[in-house]
Amino acid sequence: MENKKELRNWLDAFNLDHPLVIAGPCSAETEEQVLKIAHQLKDSDATVFRAGIWKPRTRPGNFEGVGALGLKWLQKAKEETGMMTTTEVANANHVELALKHDVDILWIGARTTVSPFIVQDIADALKGTDKTVLIKNPVNPDLSLWLGAVERFYTNDINNLGVIHRGFSTYEKTRYRNNPEWQIAIDLQNRFPDLPLILDPSHIAGRRDIIFDLSQTALDLNYDGLMIETHHDPDNAWSDAAQQITPKTLIKYTEDLRIRKEIGEATEFKNKINTLRTQIDVIDHQLIDMIGKRMNVADDIGTLKKDHNVAVLQSKRWNEILGKMILQGEEKNLSEEFILRVFKAIHQESINHQEKIINH
Repeated sequence: MENKKELRNWLDAFNLDHPLVIAGPCSAETEEQVLKIAHQLKDSDATVFRAGIWKPRTRPGNFEGVGALGLKWLQKAKEETGMMTTTEVANANHVELALKHDVDILWIGARTTVSPFIVQDIADALKGTDKTVLIKNPVNPDLSLWLGAVERFYTNDINNLGVIHRGFSTYEKTRYRNNPEWQIAIDLQNRFPDLPLILDPSHIAGRRDIIFDLSQTALDLNYDGLMIETHHDPDNAWSDAAQQITPKTLIKYTEDLRIRKEIGEATEFKNKINTLRTQIDVIDHQLIDMIGKRMNVADDIGTLKKDHNVAVLQSKRWNEILGKMILQGEEKNLSEEFILRVFKAIHQESINHQEKIINH
């Protein structure tokens, strides 16, 4: 992907004065529903209308989309509103049908991105076209797999490419449906700054009350756009009801979101430092989360020590940990003095936790 500048042309061609907004329902349910939402979005900042046509669910038995019939509804929405259209494709047959119905942008879902075989089939089906393809991150937090999918399209001469950050699955229960793992997207952005990066806050959140905050974080990190699931009656949506917002709410969000514009050197400096500070904020949140998890393990150890009448302080074990951390810190250009201060504080907090358990 040496000629990365070429990848940005499709987004620049929109000539927008704000980040790209892709909006529409999780699923196309009926023709009336599709057209109603599209018309409510017509005068918003949304440039592209989205709707899922094929909706394979994690487990069978739930609504799995209306299929190819919905493509005619998308086509009609485009004719009536002038908005561009996008939908997910998961195989070569989907591509063929989407092309026949003049879908402007195709996106590759997280479950598809994990399979190089399927990605290659779709890339082959699109070879020779000028379609824009957006690739969602894989289900698992794997940057190489994500970039590999991008490269399969790029090597097939599909140059209008972008990526969608929709979060990653995790066994651990968090406040998100899919953990954002911001650092993975930041790493991708740093390596390929000209590859448009779009946030899907709906799938990260899993609920509508934190969509705005996620969107603001993305804009603070200089993301190029947002894909937000929007429904005229979210509570009665046929799929993912909890994470969809109304077109009216979307309009309010786009009015309230803070967007930095590059005007002059001073503003450029502020933009860059704000982006870097947001990256630090993301990492700081991750640090607190990891320290919290470490204390949970320390609590379990404290309980075990209490059950077996073992002393809290284990000097040999502590010295082994400290030695390892000093060596690892040197590899990351961290001073021994700093490592000692940090891990002594963590160790003392662990001892405090365990003493409370043992003396309770």
